Amino acid sequence: MISAPAWRGAAFTDADEGDMRDDRRARLRVSSELEIPGDWATVRQVHGSAVVQAREPGDLGEADAVFTEVPGLPLAVLTADCHGVVIRSDASVGVAHAGWRGAASGVVGALREEMSRQGGAPHLAAIGPGIGPCCFEVGPEVSRLFPGQVATTSWGTESVDLEGALRDQLDGLEIWAVGRCTRHHHDMLSHRRDGTRARMASIAWLP
Repeated sequence: MISAPAWRGAAFTDADEGDMRDDRRARLRVSSELEIPGDWATVRQVHGSAVVQAREPGDLGEADAVFTEVPGLPLAVLTADCHGVVIRSDASVGVAHAGWRGAASGVVGALREEMSRQGGAPHLAAIGPGIGPCCFEVGPEVSRLFPGQVATTSWGTESVDLEGALRDQLDGLEIWAVGRCTRHHHDMLSHRRDGTRARMASIAWLP
């Protein structure tokens, strides 16, 4: 488990915690460790930019970002190469699921805008683990969507720096990042590396 060191309310699981999608007991163990309720507000992720507000736990339908103003209500998105991004204002907290499609569609910016509209501009952000430019090989149809973040893999092919693209969407916020590539580091779950169906969780809550 990795938590943002400077503020409480953002945590990211790793492979050691198990499958956060299908293992209820693993979720409960994580909740106990974080001292949060065992029932989370979640969304059915579709790699878009839709944002929903949570007032209670449970499945909130198709979206890729969720926020709440309810203290103690855990929010979660599930990842295995995409980044989870937590952002925080004085009155609310939100979390976004951001792979390349979500980053290209501006899901983090959409979450930031909706939280600001509802009552408080975010000022903190935490970026979870995700596939890094060292391993995120892409074709030109993807790299052209990120003209300022084109990079090179460790084996010399074209890649994209997704974390860099997300940092651009978080400009002006105080940002902390896990900084670990899911494909490169075997303590992380990676669909690209293993084809796994298991997922890690990016969890946010208002303490």
